[in-house]
Amino acid sequence: MKASIINSFGSSDVFELADIPTPELKPGHVLVNVAASSVNTVDTMIRQMGEDLKPLSPELPAVLGMDFAGTITAVGEGVTGFAVGDEVYGCAGGMADLQGALAEQMLADARLIAHKPSNLSMKEAAAIPLVGITAYEGLARAGTKSGQKVLVHGGAGGVGHIALQLAKHMGAEVYATGSGDDKLAMIQELGATPIDYTKETISDYVAKHTDGAGFEVIFDSVGGANMANSFEAAALNGQVASTVSMVELDLTTAHFKGLSLHVVFMLIPMLHNFQRQAHGEILAKLTEIVEAGGMRPVLDSENFTLAEAGKAHDRLNSGKAMGKVVVEI
Repeated sequence: MKASIINSFGSSDVFELADIPTPELKPGHVLVNVAASSVNTVDTMIRQMGEDLKPLSPELPAVLGMDFAGTITAVGEGVTGFAVGDEVYGCAGGMADLQGALAEQMLADARLIAHKPSNLSMKEAAAIPLVGITAYEGLARAGTKSGQKVLVHGGAGGVGHIALQLAKHMGAEVYATGSGDDKLAMIQELGATPIDYTKETISDYVAKHTDGAGFEVIFDSVGGANMANSFEAAALNGQVASTVSMVELDLTTAHFKGLSLHVVFMLIPMLHNFQRQAHGEILAKLTEIVEAGGMRPVLDSENFTLAEAGKAHDRLNSGKAMGKVVVEI
């Protein structure tokens, strides 16, 4: 089968098309004809950092690509709920010892997948798994519920644009930060109140939208040093979910506000073979939400083929993409 492989780590020109063996079917797994795979920041990090990102980085040569949508061609022993011909999606490879989705076929643990939403194309479905699971897990762990005021940092990003839609679906009153007219317009179109963080201070928008009380839930998809902004914008006894928590930070504000911090690292089930069924369950819930009209992925305007995987990585890293960058196989 054809695959886009890397024989070394580094710049985006390490990708090359090659013929590799079709994966062998294993118990508990399905074999999938891959139709599309979306690019996530972690994919580009693995490609660039290699050994410095162990244990995420695979042995070389490697096939990257975590997210996929495709059609099942074979079902392994012990698999229930899936059959040959089913259209599925998931985040099931592209790291450690798991072959990725930048190939014509991939092996996927059946616990990590779900039937794709019937009202989405393969390309659209491939854009959801990693960011959808991340957003859902963060909001759920923060106890998001109807009537709350929720702030999403990075509302036009891959995770953020899904998180704001899910928070709205959960009944929350949603606000989201961004910059630039196009990104702020997208935030508003998806159902949240846009906040231009380059023009409004935290105290300004907290006063404007919460009468100074702060937001009960903050989903921070920017993270790092921005977590201090999340603490400042949070309400007393508020909940902060972060997807980027590798930072040294003074927790004084969080202490005196009684904040709870939820760190979301959605790769744990894949990496450690730990509670993988939770990802399949979340994806099944996301399918229901999408089919009910509660969420849709936004796709970048640029199109990429398997032979253009490096260009797809460049597009994401450029910061110019609006929505998810997807490679069609």
